[in-house]
Parts: sequence; structure tokens; C-alpha cells
Amino acid sequence: MSTFLLIPLKKKKAKSPINSGHGLRLDFVVLQISKKDFDGFKKLFHRFLQVKGPSIDWAKISRPPEDSIQPYERIRAKGLPEDIAAALNRLVVVKLNGGLGTSMGCKGPKSLISVRNENTFLDLTVKQIEHLNKTYDTNVPLVLMNSFNTDEDTKKILQKYTHHRVQIHTFNQSRYPRINKESLLPIAKSMGADGEGEAWYPPGHGDIYARKEYIFVSNIDNLGATVDLFILQHLMSQPQDKRCEFIMEVTDKTRADVKGGTLIEYEERLRLLEIAQVPKAHVDEFKSVTKFKIFNTNNLWISLPAIKRVHDANALDLEIIVNPKTLDGGLNVIQLETAVGAAIKSFKNALGVNVPRSRFLPVKTTSDLLLVMSNLYSLDAGSLTMSKKREFPTTPHVKLGSSFTKVQEYLRRFENIPDMLELDHLTVSGDVTFGKNVSLKGTVIIIANHGDRIDIPAGAMLENKIVSGNLRILDH
Repeated sequence: MSTFLLIPLKKKKAKSPINSGHGLRLDFVVLQISKKDFDGFKKLFHRFLQVKGPSIDWAKISRPPEDSIQPYERIRAKGLPEDIAAALNRLVVVKLNGGLGTSMGCKGPKSLISVRNENTFLDLTVKQIEHLNKTYDTNVPLVLMNSFNTDEDTKKILQKYTHHRVQIHTFNQSRYPRINKESLLPIAKSMGADGEGEAWYPPGHGDIYARKEYIFVSNIDNLGATVDLFILQHLMSQPQDKRCEFIMEVTDKTRADVKGGTLIEYEERLRLLEIAQVPKAHVDEFKSVTKFKIFNTNNLWISLPAIKRVHDANALDLEIIVNPKTLDGGLNVIQLETAVGAAIKSFKNALGVNVPRSRFLPVKTTSDLLLVMSNLYSLDAGSLTMSKKREFPTTPHVKLGSSFTKVQEYLRRFENIPDMLELDHLTVSGDVTFGKNVSLKGTVIIIANHGDRIDIPAGAMLENKIVSGNLRILDH
């Protein structure tokens, strides 16, 4: 939570128009960095300097015991509580809302990008929770963990939800200085962020544990991360002496997920292993879909009393993730980050739940955006579900080229979103546009070489086709 440090100055006669003619008054200098942020960064940086070599001894890694990762079907089979409302009233939904839409060519918070029927990520989240509250007559609040990049714009837009049946609260992620990779000195020249936006960063989501709530936490751009009543019931129904304090939702790894963090057993504890912690000699082994079969969705369920106990005991030893970046001017910097899931090792009776892939539906690129905007998904009360008309439970593999990277350019290239119900694979590269009511089936590859342009005509049906060269439909 951002705070302000107020420094009283000596009383003096007014000379400026602001306080002229009124004698003495007390002025304050507001420094836009909190003592809490400074202390947090100091501890993180000190730990970074102390760490020698990888934080993981590869020889000590083993697969987690079978009973430590439960199949979702087994949890679902236990049914729901008699009083669903009572369970929901003990829950707070936290969405990680610190990211910008810059990777998709947008300005401002990523959560404000329209993803379906002109609904933004935030709109869909509010609708989901409002539907819960109306259906079960509950009061499940939404808490947004903003960063200094997203806080102001997010708070402005929250006014539109005043009359929705959901209480919305916000708090600010910490603000830490980026470090010059060579000198290991902060690149910021002052404590204020004005004009020095690149000098600061939000340090991952590990610092959410400073807030004491009973939470379901997930990324706001994961459209599959809805409140699951069966997982909630499992979390709350365990005997007191075997109370599950931390549930991490995992799902089966595919070739597209090889870099995702996975669960391991390490020194007799369940632990999250991120690719940044893996020694270079074992990276290929880590990416294997046969040895490490599941990955972290970052949908987490955590007990409030446990959070309070661990936080008060200062027992959150989150691994430091060193994230190298290159700024626009070419300067190489590093960001010291922590991940919320890394805390699993600090909680008792922690558990992984292997959930259906439908609970992991992130939108990181316009390729992902095409999927969720298409008829592959139906929208109901803010939740996206796979259309019953699709014969296969898996989503198509879509790869759009650099001409589609920015959202505005992507939207310009589709007169409307193609029918993709029977699509398995789509690759598009180069200057390509799609007319209205195009249908894509099977494997479709469209490649416009440099200097060429391909216009897919309105009403076209492409099934197991490779389209290349130059194809233009001209108005006359």
C-alpha cells in the first residue's frame, strides 16, 4: 500500500502567490516512495547479493508424491456444501492487475482491453462475481492488486461499477528501482517516478502476502480463473489438524507450456520450480512433458489464518527471480522479483489440484485474443466456456505473425472473427486480411511473403489449406 513521507520544513514568510500575504505556515515535502517499499527492496537486494549459485540443488529434486496432486474429478466427486452461501461469504477474490497492455500495442492497464463483445477483462471479472453474489445472496468482494503503472487508470474506471452487486477494493503493489546490470546500482536518479517511469518496476506478485485476506488469487488476464465451488469446499472442509492451507491449481503441460513453473518435492516439502531457477544443464529436462507433466496456472487458494501466521513469523522465504530487461535506450537492467506461488513451501498440507485446461485461458497475445473472441467459446455471466458445438475439448493452436501483434492492427485485419469451431491449427504470416464470414477448418497456413498481400475473400471456407503468394480482392 503506497504511503507518503511528510517532512516538516521551517516556518518562513510567504513569498510565492500560493501563500503570499498570510504570514507563517507549515509546508511539507511529499516523497513519493513509501518507507515500506524501501525496506522491502533493501531486504530483497541484500538477499540477492548473498545468493551464490542456483537456489536449487538438482540432485535433491523428486516428483511430488501422488497424493500431493489431486485430480480435480476426485475433489468434484465430494460434492458441494449444504450452505454454499456460508462458504462464499468467507472468500475474497484477488486479481493481479499490475500489468500494462504494451506487449499488445495498447496503452494503460491490460485489464481494460476489450476481449469479448466489448467487455474488458475487468468487466468480465465483475460480472462473474456479481453473478455469484446474486445467485447465492452473498457478499464476495473483489480486490485488485494494482501497480503504480495501473492504479490511476483503474481507479477512474471503477466508477462504472458503482451500482453492481460487488464491492471492489484496490491496493498498490510495491515500487522498486531497476538495477543497472553492470554496476548493480539503481538507475533512478530521484525518488519520484515522474519522467523516470522506466527506472521503476512492480516486483512480481510475491508481496501480496503483506495483505491479510482469505483469498482466491489469480491473474486478471486468465479468463478461465473463475471461483470454483468444489475447490473452495475442499479447502474449507478438511479436519482442523489436517487443514489444507494452500491449494495451487495445476494443469497438464503441452508443448506450448514448457516454460511454465511446475511442482516438485524438495527437502520433503511441495515446492514450485520456475525455469529461472533451473541450472542451464537441466533446462531441456525441465521442459520435458514426460518428466514434468503439469504446470502452475497461478490460480491459488490460501487460508487467511495461515497467511497471518506465516507473515507474522517472517517465514516467507520466496526465491528471488532475476528478470533481465533491455530498456528502450539499450541499457541492460535487472529486476528482482518474487512469485506468489513460491510460498507454497511455507504452508502446511499444501496441495496441487490438477484442473481441466479450461481453467487456464490466459490472453497474452493477439493469437490468444483471437481464440477467446471466436465462436469456440460461449459467454455466460462473465464466464467463457468451450462451445458445445466443438467436437474436440482442446483449443486450436494459433500463431499470428508480427503484422497482427498490436491490437489495433489485429482488429483492422479481421472484418469479423472467422468461424473456428473445426479448426486445429492456424498460422498466419505477413500482410494478410480476412473478409466477413470466413470459415477455417483443420490445418490452415497462410503466408504472404515480403511485398505480397493476401486478402481472404468474404465467405471463404479454408479446410486443410496452405495459401501463399499474392491474392488481392479489389473493389470496383
